[in-house]
Amino acid sequence: MNVEAVSKRFGGVQALAGVSCRVRKGEICGLIGPNGAGKTTLFNCITGVLSLDGGTIHFEGRRIDQIPARRVISTGIARTFQHIGLYGAMSVLHNVLLGAHHLCGSGFVDTVLRPWRFDAEERALAQACRDILHELELDSVEHERAGDLPFGTLKRVEIARALASRPRLLLLDEPAAGLTHAELRDFARLIVRLRERFGLTVLLVEHNMGLVMELCEKLVVLHLGSRLAEGQPADIRADPAVIAAYLGEAA
Repeated sequence: MNVEAVSKRFGGVQALAGVSCRVRKGEICGLIGPNGAGKTTLFNCITGVLSLDGGTIHFEGRRIDQIPARRVISTGIARTFQHIGLYGAMSVLHNVLLGAHHLCGSGFVDTVLRPWRFDAEERALAQACRDILHELELDSVEHERAGDLPFGTLKRVEIARALASRPRLLLLDEPAAGLTHAELRDFARLIVRLRERFGLTVLLVEHNMGLVMELCEKLVVLHLGSRLAEGQPADIRADPAVIAAYLGEAA
């Protein structure tokens, strides 16, 4: 994915000011910076939730910043959210199936005139979602109400829902927030395994620097809406400008 000179303003606030970065295929890249740096704004620009005031965004050679948000998922991009967006009254399986809704080719006429075709398609999608649940060790909660599950489990369910859309680029917005120390270690191993299993490129926003430094192969640092630095974790950790603006003297 190539982000080129992206700008976004909200009234008198310049949320993004000519931000450029590149995330290579198969890479796990961290997007870090202080609160208000523009990280979630950039996520929202990539997924079409926000229109750009300037710049371009390309994914796999295709310009995506002019595509309606509802169609971005069909380009191979999926995301999770800072605040879990699951439906508590629905089962885990049905929540995950929602991530695959755009893959169902049967329209209204097909559903009415050829319901057997729709049923076969729905069964195939359900099995694909069950396979994802198995990969995330969620088989045992497939039929549980999402609202009855602990927070750490819900984080994995949300990732399962994103994977159901068959993405090639997965955006994770603060995926480690609220996880215990033990869950953090498991989460890092999970993301590496999913990257290999599903052929993913991963871009994540995260404030837990221990996780970021362990998991990510490259970091992009935003500060006050601008790119402050980009490079490997060891280089970012030693960058004086990053230390002054974000990591602190003890980093």
